[in-house]
Amino acid sequence: MDAAGSAPVIDAVALQAALDAAVAENARINAINADLAARNALLELQMEKMRRERFGQSAERGKLLVDQMELHFEELEANASEDEAVAAAAAAKTSVAAFERKRPARKPLPAHLPRERVVVPAPCTCPACGSDRLSKLGEDITETLEVIPRQWKVIQTVRERFSCRACAKITQPPAPFHVTPRGMFGPAFLAMLLFEKFGQHQPLNRQRDRYAREGVDLSLVTLADQVGACSAALLPLYKLIEAHVLAARRLHADDTTVPVLARDKTDTGRLWAYVRDDRPFGSRAPPAVIYHYSRNRRGEHPVAHLTGWSGLLQADAYGGYNGLVDPKRQPAPVTRALCWAHARRYFFKLADAATQLKQRRKTKVVVAPLAVEAVRQIDAIFAIERAITGQSADERLAVRREQVAPLVAAFHDWMVEHRGKLSRASNVAAAMDYMLKDWAGFTAFLDDGHICMTNNAAERAMRGIAIGRKAWLFAGSDRGGQRAAFIFSLIATARLNDIDAQAWLADVLARIADIPQHRLSELLPWNWKALCQQLPIAA
Repeated sequence: MDAAGSAPVIDAVALQAALDAAVAENARINAINADLAARNALLELQMEKMRRERFGQSAERGKLLVDQMELHFEELEANASEDEAVAAAAAAKTSVAAFERKRPARKPLPAHLPRERVVVPAPCTCPACGSDRLSKLGEDITETLEVIPRQWKVIQTVRERFSCRACAKITQPPAPFHVTPRGMFGPAFLAMLLFEKFGQHQPLNRQRDRYAREGVDLSLVTLADQVGACSAALLPLYKLIEAHVLAARRLHADDTTVPVLARDKTDTGRLWAYVRDDRPFGSRAPPAVIYHYSRNRRGEHPVAHLTGWSGLLQADAYGGYNGLVDPKRQPAPVTRALCWAHARRYFFKLADAATQLKQRRKTKVVVAPLAVEAVRQIDAIFAIERAITGQSADERLAVRREQVAPLVAAFHDWMVEHRGKLSRASNVAAAMDYMLKDWAGFTAFLDDGHICMTNNAAERAMRGIAIGRKAWLFAGSDRGGQRAAFIFSLIATARLNDIDAQAWLADVLARIADIPQHRLSELLPWNWKALCQQLPIAA
């Protein structure tokens, strides 16, 4: 304190500078650690390949082991590249030296590919003195690997150098922009790489092998490096989609299992989906979905995912969502609406002989008459609901009160009547209890036209992942699961808006670095159709 006893004045600028430096240094350390992890994984992979080449047998199990190691290395390499981009962005604001990874010398792009020369227009006059006496000294050529469907080519961007005869000043246009730092790949190629990995569920090692068969030999290191760099570049767009989803008053939620590679085994992680789709009640708000990854299915995860959000949540009866409906929750407890499609499924399994034959194989099939009747009554309610899909919330509510509410009340009374006659061990009783124990959640749609009877929007968002995970076998790490959830969100949102996800990603990657922050929303899928008519997609 000074002589007058007052507190010292804190220099806000210096404090912010120190904070930025600490953040940059922390990002630099993370990038170094990620780089070391990727290097170690690469050495282990190379040693295993050499060992197998010299001593190993051509057993399928051994080949799968190498494939697993390649997938693990792929995730670590992408992590290192992403952390390097984050560290570089943080270091740009401070005096902290940016960390730059050491990469192996690149092979030149295949010579047999056709070259397309794109000459950057040269200035007509010297920018230094204004003289038009320019003399060409030479040119620099930057080669970028680009892809056209079923055709590969290398685009040569030529930057001519000129010397002014009046003042001897040498001038040359600036180097072209690359989507990723030190990149030699065009946005269309990068979009294809991301879409095939996360949209078509083709791991990078399989893509690498296919490209090699087409005459373009690219290393797994290079491909994984580009995935990590693209993830860092696309993150701002994901944040906008997430904000749009969490601005909804109603969300669909669901989760599914995701195999995750762990030490000496494969664990089971979870992928959570939160869908905004207001089209069933005639809203013009564009649909969108965000995914989150977690290592387990604890209830703390949906609570964390929806921090700060309140509204209507449509989901199944999983107890992990109970934390969201806690009366003490801030800013407000969530109103929960349960899914009739889930409830119908329990009855349908007991009413359909074909389903039982698939599940029980050679065991005796017993079709429960009560389950058949339950499915009939639920289907009658669904028939009315299908007829009012797309109408306004008020119109849907009016029809429900007049036609659906009596059928729901009759179904409830029927279940209560027959439930008392069934034993605790009865499968039909278990199906009835699933609905009766939380009947308020199943009947919430009768009081609000915005609520759907089912959670099928989230089920559809999970269907592609549930099918695709058989192709990519497992996520390479928790970090890889998080990255997959992030890219899944972009691709699934594009699909919900009836957009070619690969074409959209190519255009976004070509423009995202140059577009001002306040105009970034122009690249959102639902705005892209109108904008791409004015701005041509990068070739």
